[in-house]
Amino acid sequence: MWSTCTALVFALVAASSFTPAYVLELCQNISPECHSDHNTASNSQSSSHTVKSKWTLNASSLMHDLNQFRVSCKKLLEALPIDKVDGNFVRTVKNCIFSKSIPTPLKGPLRLTAASKDVIEGILDLDASVTRSGDFLHYASGGRLLPGSVPLAHRYGGHQFGYWAGQLGDGRAHFLGQYSNKKGEVWELQLKGSGKTPYSRSGDGRAVIRSSVREFLCSEAMHFLGVPTSRAASLIVSEEPVLRDQFYNGNVKAERGAVVLRLAKSWFRIGSLEILSQSGEINLLRKLLNFVIDEHFPFINPDNPEKYLVFFSTVVNETAHLIAQWMSVGFAHGEKLNIRITQFKPTLLIAVAVLTTGVCNTDNFSLLSITIDYGPFGFMESYNPNFIPNTSDDEGRYSIGAQANVGLLNLEKLLVALIPVLTQTQQKQAKIILKGYANIYQMRVHQIFKAKLGLLGEDEDDNDLIAFLLKVMEDTESDFTMTFRELSEVSAKQLLNKNFTQMWALDDLSHHKHFSDWLNKYLFRLSRQQDDSDLDRQHRMKNVNPRYVLRNWMAESAIRKAERNDFSEVELLHHILSSPFVTQETAEEAGYAARPPQWASRLKVSCSS
Repeated sequence: MWSTCTALVFALVAASSFTPAYVLELCQNISPECHSDHNTASNSQSSSHTVKSKWTLNASSLMHDLNQFRVSCKKLLEALPIDKVDGNFVRTVKNCIFSKSIPTPLKGPLRLTAASKDVIEGILDLDASVTRSGDFLHYASGGRLLPGSVPLAHRYGGHQFGYWAGQLGDGRAHFLGQYSNKKGEVWELQLKGSGKTPYSRSGDGRAVIRSSVREFLCSEAMHFLGVPTSRAASLIVSEEPVLRDQFYNGNVKAERGAVVLRLAKSWFRIGSLEILSQSGEINLLRKLLNFVIDEHFPFINPDNPEKYLVFFSTVVNETAHLIAQWMSVGFAHGEKLNIRITQFKPTLLIAVAVLTTGVCNTDNFSLLSITIDYGPFGFMESYNPNFIPNTSDDEGRYSIGAQANVGLLNLEKLLVALIPVLTQTQQKQAKIILKGYANIYQMRVHQIFKAKLGLLGEDEDDNDLIAFLLKVMEDTESDFTMTFRELSEVSAKQLLNKNFTQMWALDDLSHHKHFSDWLNKYLFRLSRQQDDSDLDRQHRMKNVNPRYVLRNWMAESAIRKAERNDFSEVELLHHILSSPFVTQETAEEAGYAARPPQWASRLKVSCSS
């Protein structure tokens, strides 16, 4: 089992149910370059036509007038207590879940620089043309309130760097209301960067172009990768100066303010419960738990005396699945630890994640197990379990390799928060459930990496085959994304002949002294898969191995242009990352599947935003 200081094996990751989301309406034609058989995953051609026709059929039912669009805060306001003190001034807040807080309008002129058609039309039932209106600019930047909106800031706390940080809360975000769409889905709309709230502490409540571009692009990119995530509807920028010390080195400079309109089924996080438990507000803790269960866990019987235990068990399971999916695409969020290889043999890899300081940020771990609050994230390039996207992380706390252990630590804090509403017997059962987290995660990791290698059925040597590959990748610093993608695209004959022309990642991998040993094992394993053609394997692998991810250097390139009022690359990345499993000519021309530039390896991302 995992202790609080030592986690088990990282090596093998997760998701038999990992199904990439294909929304290809952004391909503006049905040319061979966009939808040809050799460029798409097995079902993408037919699904793309389905999606395009769906949008066509539904176009007449979309709202063309924003005055028809309404949100509601009624359910939250009736179910949960609101801060009795009004005003956006910073204060300690007690005995409530939300505080009323009015957004502070961005100082103009305003500019819509990006919008997600998939969100605007597919979730909000709005025709994309409304985003070109002045009304949309004001509604989506905090200058005007949507009909039905009672803007709120959420009170929550959290453990940061292993210590209880006390009251945190929405310091620069405003909840606008819930929208019930035509599919019967309920989404919560929130502005980020919309000004001060009672929870702003010493902050100014603003966000800058740099961080807002990253949040917009990554929210949407993760969705199309098939990873549970919040969504981003729009990005609006202004000329309002916002002072930031990006690298905390005393170099303060003026950047420009921006606001992202983002959506989630719920913004409640572990820290939402912790602040109530820590403050001794147990009746309110129970009330919030009941609300969350009733709204988001409908399979849990509200009259079941074990409902809080079932809730905890579900969060444990889904958190393990989420972090496994992060690992499957090489995604490093803002709360990671360190991993080191302790033993390697050609058939064995033991990787131990070591908790050096107990880092555990619970304020941005969703109770619904979706990815939220994109900060110093990064997609790994050269495979390195110690990959750290955050320049503020001097001790390697945020490396990719031990995200599973961070999930465990966050769940331990969740259990502590739930103790006041659990019986002694339930507390013991919850601890047993928590001990099962490692097995759930390892199972999901194993399933995901089997899928990434196109392996069918069960073989006792699969763990070793996957671990062997990861070790060879680490030694050769092979690119994580492109190694798996090129394995998806290469034929068995090319593998056998080691013909890796124009396959730079596999060429790097092939220089390892043990590569031939691994390759022979892999080809032998594939040869034993009955009724599985090489073409079927390639198509299957392309479904789970993206060709494009939001690498930090790509985001940085777009940001540098955006800060000069050129948002063309933001638009290009948004378009390309909406179909990450499809080879796209414009992406190839931009070098998004090529070897990263040398300066990419020196790039770090700051928490400052």
